[in-house]
Amino acid sequence: MAGRYYEEFEAGQLFEHAFSRTVTEQDNISFSLMTLNPQPLHVDADFSSRTEWGQPLFNSLYTLGIMIGMSVYDTTLGTTVGNLGMSDVRFPKPVFNGDTLRSRTKVISKRDSKSRPSVGLVEFEHECLNQRGEVVAICRRMAMMHRKDAA
Repeated sequence: MAGRYYEEFEAGQLFEHAFSRTVTEQDNISFSLMTLNPQPLHVDADFSSRTEWGQPLFNSLYTLGIMIGMSVYDTTLGTTVGNLGMSDVRFPKPVFNGDTLRSRTKVISKRDSKSRPSVGLVEFEHECLNQRGEVVAICRRMAMMHRKDAA
């Protein structure tokens, strides 16, 4: 497995993920409409041209998905039981068509599960950056991770 087991994480550990992704207008429109979000700020170029942004904003849930998706290979691929929740989600800068996104992940904490001895809980903080190095998204995620000896 490419992912890491509970025992392989340490608080303070930092992952600079190798993947990057240039987002497109089609990505934004497709994701917005597939998730039943017809917000004209995402899907209507004419409407968006008259906003303070002057162009369509990327759907923030798509940005969140890309940010966490980029982390999977280095952290949880094949070694997670599941996500327990996400918190402190923020989008400090907008994402636009043509931006290239990358992400990094910091291990905030880890602890044994009180109810399941075969797993542990790892809290991650994910950051997504654009091509200018500006942070465009941040969130904390709690993941239930397999222990190596129980896998």
